[in-house]
Amino acid sequence: MISFVKRRGFVVLFVALLAVALLYAHFIFAPRLPRLIFIYGWLLFFLIVILSLYNARKKLSFLPLGTSEGWLQFHIYAGLLTVVLFLLHIRFRMPTGWFDLILFLLYWLVTLSGIFGLFVSRVIPQRLTTRGGEVLYERIPALRRSFQEQAETLALKSVPDAQSTTLADFYLRHLKSFFERRQNFWPHLFENRSSLNSLLNKIGDLKRFLDEKERATAEQLADLVRQKDGLDYQRALQITMKTWLFAHIPLTYSLLIFSVVHIVIVFAFSGGAR
Repeated sequence: MISFVKRRGFVVLFVALLAVALLYAHFIFAPRLPRLIFIYGWLLFFLIVILSLYNARKKLSFLPLGTSEGWLQFHIYAGLLTVVLFLLHIRFRMPTGWFDLILFLLYWLVTLSGIFGLFVSRVIPQRLTTRGGEVLYERIPALRRSFQEQAETLALKSVPDAQSTTLADFYLRHLKSFFERRQNFWPHLFENRSSLNSLLNKIGDLKRFLDEKERATAEQLADLVRQKDGLDYQRALQITMKTWLFAHIPLTYSLLIFSVVHIVIVFAFSGGAR
């Protein structure tokens, strides 16, 4: 564990020093070498191409191309290094033309989506573990229907058993829509349980007006509410993990395409690095 931390710290230090060296070299040599930005551009393009191969590496895991963890670490640190190269390449200025502006926005969308993906890939698995482990995403709809059917059965069964419609009426007013639909996507992402607590408090308040048998049924309903809420929690976090890749990967390929067109335009109209 200690050697792993030391190794990770060494890599972080190396990338930081490399970034500082690039910045220092730029401010020393840029006034004398106006074409230096083309070198930054080629380095940036080369790194973007290498970074885009990470997705292909994950699909070709059977080939001896290094470990997935090694590729991921390179992807993270090289991706951060491109920020320095990009800023140097654009001379720390906002682009003016519409094409350059699109390229500018694409780069930052790719970078920010990558940082977001790094965050969720580190945080969400830990959060899922604290809530009882990950449930297969494909099983979530079937489990939701199962909880709904169990809750409806309990509510309907309480009518003849207790000779009262109190629980059934409560289910229709407060629980039916909860079990039928996915709930609280954003609150689950931000660990906000106020909706769940409000629903459980309503069940708790209802128990004061129930007999012993109805209170047992109400407690079963409360347990199903907790399980359904946990299922919604799983869905919210898992769909977040899945969705960011649907943005990051297409944006990356769009950036590559626009970068190639950018290179062609530069060489066509300014002679490249001549």
